[in-house]
Amino acid sequence: MNINLTLFGQTIAFAIFIWFTMKFVWPPVTRAMQERQKKIAEGLDAAGRAQRDLSLAQEKATQTLRETKEQAAQILEQANKSANLIIEEAKEQARSEGERLIAAAKAEIEQEMNRAKDQLRAQVAALAVKGAEQILESEVDSAAHSELVNKLASQL
Repeated sequence: MNINLTLFGQTIAFAIFIWFTMKFVWPPVTRAMQERQKKIAEGLDAAGRAQRDLSLAQEKATQTLRETKEQAAQILEQANKSANLIIEEAKEQARSEGERLIAAAKAEIEQEMNRAKDQLRAQVAALAVKGAEQILESEVDSAAHSELVNKLASQL
């Protein structure tokens, strides 16, 4: 065997093997590698989108929580204001009712005092007439002297 012929045969076999590999084996392998590379790129993009979506969702949740806390604080503040307003209105109503009752009581007392004064005047007039009768030792006619008795009662 000649080394040149063996080397030449191996070179031809290797060339046929390379041609066969490039024609039938290499395209599916490169296609599979490209598809795998595309899937990996899509997966990385999806992971990046998911990361952005997650951060946006966290920011939105944080903002919603903050807004909810602010609304709760506003509601509590409004409730406290309403409660204070209701308390103040009740105090004012109680104060005005008390003043009205005091005014009514004062008016009633004034009426009672006037009635008592009128009764006292009538009693004093009657006593004056009795005293005059006893002093004069005669009967004084109250119908005849009613003007004089009324004048005396009004002076007292």
